[in-house]
Amino acid sequence: MTSSNFLFAFGTLLTWIGWFSAAGTVWTLFQMAINRTGIDPRRTMRSLTSSGLTAALCFIALAVLPMHASTKASAGFRLPLVWFVMPYSGWLGCASLAMAAYRLFQGILSISSTERIERIKAAGCWALALIAFVFLYRRDPANKIEIITGGLWLTTQTTVAVLLLAIAGIAAMVLAGRSTTTKGYARTIVTQSALLAGSIVFGLPFAFLVITSFKEDRDMSSPNGIVWVPRVQDTVPYFDKKSPLYKANFQNETVEGTIAKKNSDGTVKMDIIRPMAIRGTSFDVPMASLKEIPKEIPVVSGKADGVSFEGKVIEEMDDGHRRVEFLQPASLAGRQQVFAPADVEPVRHIGLRWANYSEAISFLPPETANGLVYLKNTLILVVMSVLGTILSSAVVAYAFSRLRFPGRDVMFTVLLSTMMLPAAVTLMPQFLIFRSLNWIDTLYPLWVPAFFASAFNVFLLRQFFKGIPMELEDAAKIDGCTYLKTFWSVMLPQIKPALAVIAVWTFMGAWNNFMGPLIYINSPENMPLSYALQLFQGDRGGEPGLLMAFATLCMMPVLAVFFFAQRYFIEGVTLSGLGGR
Repeated sequence: MTSSNFLFAFGTLLTWIGWFSAAGTVWTLFQMAINRTGIDPRRTMRSLTSSGLTAALCFIALAVLPMHASTKASAGFRLPLVWFVMPYSGWLGCASLAMAAYRLFQGILSISSTERIERIKAAGCWALALIAFVFLYRRDPANKIEIITGGLWLTTQTTVAVLLLAIAGIAAMVLAGRSTTTKGYARTIVTQSALLAGSIVFGLPFAFLVITSFKEDRDMSSPNGIVWVPRVQDTVPYFDKKSPLYKANFQNETVEGTIAKKNSDGTVKMDIIRPMAIRGTSFDVPMASLKEIPKEIPVVSGKADGVSFEGKVIEEMDDGHRRVEFLQPASLAGRQQVFAPADVEPVRHIGLRWANYSEAISFLPPETANGLVYLKNTLILVVMSVLGTILSSAVVAYAFSRLRFPGRDVMFTVLLSTMMLPAAVTLMPQFLIFRSLNWIDTLYPLWVPAFFASAFNVFLLRQFFKGIPMELEDAAKIDGCTYLKTFWSVMLPQIKPALAVIAVWTFMGAWNNFMGPLIYINSPENMPLSYALQLFQGDRGGEPGLLMAFATLCMMPVLAVFFFAQRYFIEGVTLSGLGGR
């Protein structure tokens, strides 16, 4: 760690502290300017003094600090950035140093002696922690600290715009905080705006997933950043005379391929191109059963003899050159010419590449019926898991909440204590049990345990059952209902929101379950979507478009269920007293 890098890091720290302190000063000034009710004048003045003094000292130190020459911008403003590469003891030591300095600074600015003593004591505790971490750092001679320096360049116009936006934002937040004079409307607007901004921020990964699933490979990375507007290659149908494309039937499945060899008995050997899962497979087929189909070839643009043209690529040569047949202008239409790859550009338009979805499905093994087997297995797991969890948990919870029998409270305590057992502890015993039942490579180990109630769901439903008035159950008994009839016709309808919450949780858990299929499933015909997605990622991880398309297909049902059942999450948390209102 050189002295110049250390000075740069120290200057960067002062820069950020100075700007944040300046923002705090502006915030306090706006509070004082609007005479906001409910504020303490002494505390506000102390905050203004501390933030303003901190900002001033930081900027004065930056003016005289001999920072590295690279921090001086020739035009505009450069916001310095720095990162430290050091062991965990170094990070904890820096955190302790920062907290000690912060508490000591608070103690100096404290009004009362009691507060000052408490702050200084806290600073002393952090100093002791700093000494301990320094000792840990120095124990290993291999420990060292490296500094990575950099910066964010801003033009003068951008710097002014950012400062004005920051001031306007601070003013808007201070004004919106005056809920006593605006009857809460401003606070509501700010709250809803914050929620909207948060939903946009957290929705960006999903938007990126969906958009990427429609991109071509050339848009996956760009020197200009993320490509948010997909474009697709223009293509035209073309019957290739040199290597025609045929459609045939192979093992009761329609395939596309080219002829690799003509046999003496009148048949031909055909190499399969699509579907992608069996690409490269060869088989003999009568020539008469083949049907020629056109290829989709790309359209490119460029210049030939100084004339701009558009043409279709009719041949991709081994050396990378491309034979192009001109389409436009009319004076060149029909002519052919060979171009180097750098001499032509693809003709593209704004659009979605839907072929990513069909190609992703075509990579799945033939025995999965284009992924329908994965979907069937997942639906079986989801339906059986939801039914088993709801029925078993509701029955057990009703017994613990309404029935009186010896040892009820002890048994309930034992049931709750099972929540302290990690899943890894019971993993091996469960596997041995299922192996003895010959359930390996079947779906039974994944949904049969759902019919044995879980402790958390029983506890949740028991609390709901206990909140239902006893008068309802007494009235049912007077009408002649048995315990089972009372449970099914009277009690269950009262806890519909809780049942819906458990159903949604169980649905999402069963749909996303990966560890269970990884342990018990071996054959593709028994795999659910979560396991298939992991295998697809390992096989086609180098093709983001296909991977994102398959991931989107896997998550759409879960997204739909959450969209239609989200209100049950709120009802399950806020509901009290009678259910099913």
